[in-house]
Formats: sequence, C-alpha cells, structure tokens
Amino acid sequence: MNARTEPAETDTEPEAPARPPLIREFLLVAGLFLVYKLGRRLATGHTGEAYRNARRVWHLERTAHLPHETAVQSALLHGDTLVHAANTYYATVHFPATLAFLVWLYLRRPAHYVWARRVLAVLTSAALVLPFTFPLAPPRMLTATGLVDTGRVYGPSVYGPPSSDHLSNQFAAMPSLHFGWALMLAIGLIAATRSRWRWLWLLHPLITLLVIVGTANHYWLDAIVAAAMLGLALAALHRPHRTATTTGRGTGRLSTPEPVLAGASR
Repeated sequence: MNARTEPAETDTEPEAPARPPLIREFLLVAGLFLVYKLGRRLATGHTGEAYRNARRVWHLERTAHLPHETAVQSALLHGDTLVHAANTYYATVHFPATLAFLVWLYLRRPAHYVWARRVLAVLTSAALVLPFTFPLAPPRMLTATGLVDTGRVYGPSVYGPPSSDHLSNQFAAMPSLHFGWALMLAIGLIAATRSRWRWLWLLHPLITLLVIVGTANHYWLDAIVAAAMLGLALAALHRPHRTATTTGRGTGRLSTPEPVLAGASR
C-alpha cells in the first residue's frame, strides 16, 4: 500500500463573481439618484389632498396607539446642540451614506453590490408611485400636531417654502426613503460581512428613524410603509450566498483540503 498523502479531490468552489463594468454601474447608480429626485418633482401639487391625508394619518396613528411623535421631538428640544445635530444628520447623511455603501460593496462584495443595487432600485421605483396616489404633507406642516419645523427654526434646513421649493416635493412624505435606504444599508452590510460587530449597523436606521420623526419630517407610518416595501423587495430579490472566497475575506481563514492516503482505495 502506498502511504503517500495527496489532497482529497473536492468539488470546485465557485469563484468570486466578476465586478460589473464601472462606467455602466456609475450610470445606473446616478440614474437611480436622478429618478429619486425627478420622480418626486413630478408628483408635486395636490396640496389640499396632501393636508387631508396628513390629518387621516395622524388620527390613524393615534387610533393604533403608536408612540406620539411629539415625545421624540421633545427629547431633541432639550438642547440646541442635539436638535441641530439631528437636523444635520437628516440633511447630510442620507445620500453620502448610501453612496458609500454601494461603493464599498462594489469594491469588496460585487455579488452583494448587484443585489443591493437592484433592491434599492425596486424600492425607490415603487416608492415614487405613492406620491401620485397618496400625497402627504409632513407633520411639520400640520399645525394640529403641535410639532416644530426644527430645520427652519434651528437649522440647517434642506427645504424652503413649499411654494418656491423647486428641488423637492415636500408632499411626498410617504414612504420615507430616508428610512428605507438606511434600513437596506444595515441589512446589506450585515449580509455581506461576518464581523461580530456587524449588527451595530442597525444603529443607522434606528438613528435615522428617530431623526426623521423628531425633526417632524415624517410620521411613524412613513417608516413602517417603507420597511414593508423593502421587505417585499427583499423577498423578490434573494441575496447571494457567500462564496468560499468571500468567507475567507471576512474571517481571514481559508479551509484547507484534508489529506487522504493515496492508494487507500486501490
């Protein structure tokens, strides 16, 4: 019997997927952001209906015994620094964080990048339909709520008066893509990495939720609807499995083939 050892024959592991062409992906992601901005602009108008829907949403939340938005805002208004930080988070984190998320996935996890980009595209496209069918004024515009427009009062604010604001549709509060994108960022990074600390990414959508509610830019229901729409997108677009290459990057360990005795079966 030959006692030489040889590596056991194993099935070929799938190689890491090729990174999509950079120019094409740049155009696709730029198009996603452009659709987000222009799509909301196309849904402008319907002011009276937007205020009527706002009153309906406010009363529905009270009937459902959801937490009162004023409680979150009251916590922010304990100091100018805190409320200013919340306004800054709302104004500056949304787009850069999502872009950084996509760039990191593109460079380090190409398969997860394609999946995340598709999910975000489906979520954003679906979210743009609601302002046409259900225009909604944000709680900061509804005097019955008693909420303060923290961006206008404390700054910084990303919105001007609705009548002269040509960059955004302020009557497209539902769903909150601020929250939907933030939740997808956390889910995507948790799915694509193996660090024991990866669950801390859930702090981003949690902070985003408290910020959009505390600054009176969104109702709780705006975030709930965004989460439900994201759930449907995730159900339709399954995430990729980690390959051996991906696993090795995440853990720093690669499995080694187990030696067997050559000729043992002869």
